[in-house]
Amino acid sequence: MSDKYLEIANSTWGKKIFTAIGLPDPVPLRREDARQPHKLAGPVLMGASQGALFASSIGASIEAAGVELHDQSMEAKGHLLFDASGIASAEQSAELYSFFNQHIKSVMDSGRVVIVGQKPSAVADADRATVQRGLVGFVKSVAKEIGRKGATVNLILVDSGGEQALEAPVRFLLSAGSAFMNAQVLTVASPVAAMDADWVGPLTGKSVLVTGAARGIGLAISQTMARDGATVIGVDVPQSQDDLVAAMDSIGGLSLPLDITDADAAEKIRDFCLSHSTTLHAVVHNAGVTRDKMLSRMTAHQWDLLMQINLGAVQRINKALLETELLDSGGKIVGVASISGIAGNIGQTNYAFSKAAIIGMVESLAEPCAARGITINGVAPGFIETQMTAAIPFVTRQMGRRLSSLGQGGLPIDVAEVIGFFVSPQAAGINGNMVRVCGQSLLGA
Repeated sequence: MSDKYLEIANSTWGKKIFTAIGLPDPVPLRREDARQPHKLAGPVLMGASQGALFASSIGASIEAAGVELHDQSMEAKGHLLFDASGIASAEQSAELYSFFNQHIKSVMDSGRVVIVGQKPSAVADADRATVQRGLVGFVKSVAKEIGRKGATVNLILVDSGGEQALEAPVRFLLSAGSAFMNAQVLTVASPVAAMDADWVGPLTGKSVLVTGAARGIGLAISQTMARDGATVIGVDVPQSQDDLVAAMDSIGGLSLPLDITDADAAEKIRDFCLSHSTTLHAVVHNAGVTRDKMLSRMTAHQWDLLMQINLGAVQRINKALLETELLDSGGKIVGVASISGIAGNIGQTNYAFSKAAIIGMVESLAEPCAARGITINGVAPGFIETQMTAAIPFVTRQMGRRLSSLGQGGLPIDVAEVIGFFVSPQAAGINGNMVRVCGQSLLGA
């Protein structure tokens, strides 16, 4: 969907007028080049606190990826990367202040700031854990300072053994794929499966199941998975069969027209996957609906229908797949939640319940899935430009766009890129994470 405000704000005359009267002028976000996906672009200035644990290995890995890495200053603007894992006291926090005080103006438009710390619960010393937790507040505040440039700030917290799997989240958060993921915390732990894969085509030779694949975010997810080498098994309701077949044919995928609320839908999905391959690399639970109504006027049908699509079907599909070994030793499960499940929303008690439950699914299945070499993670989209948001009243739509630190709505591809990261083999150390893809929306922040 088109954001006319963004287009006008970045026109020659519009920029002058908006600046003169003090209106926000959001920067068009830099996103992945489909011809050269996952290529890191722009110089990176890297700093580290005294006693930092990960700087050496991080620097070596991103230099190997062709990144222009600096450790003092940059002549041109670029990205910032800081290993804060050594900060253990209030006094030592001055190292964090000093680096960013000197260099925050070096961040380019649509630039990236990545900070690495330790997960507080993985730190034995209480004082050190206390200070490491402070990084969360720092990241959220910096994100609000530089969001007007289209720049993002995110934090990686390293759990026990996570240094083995640190390269993937660092690379992703420095990439154009993380354009609308802002002020978020990723926790990386010891990998639960092998991480060997090509960085450009990480899903080559693998199968990925996507529900709600015919349009919108589901279509973007399918296209992104195919771009990265996957064979996509697309599922959508029979009423959307023509759209689904056309979408899957365009990316060399497989179509499965099916109502996921049918009593035998989960078994049909399982059997279809088994007939295609002995392994299924990932399942992305994207299908979902809204049935908005004030609670006092909501019908039982509106509650039950939404709950079966958004939650019940997800649980049944997981159960059917996990009864097999399709996902074992490297498989991925991704749930699509919503910031409504985090912040709540008027007239969305049913929707918010279902999406909060998806967050609960990620949290509760993380440990048993890890024991089988499977990761489970989730995304909570904010205001994303889709047909659904295009139907929102004009004023409400504009407010949704401007409420993020980036001053604009996201695109379906922004959600798809984060999911693509979660399902990449290199992300085997990312488990039990739920991240907002909302540009740092003020809702629920």
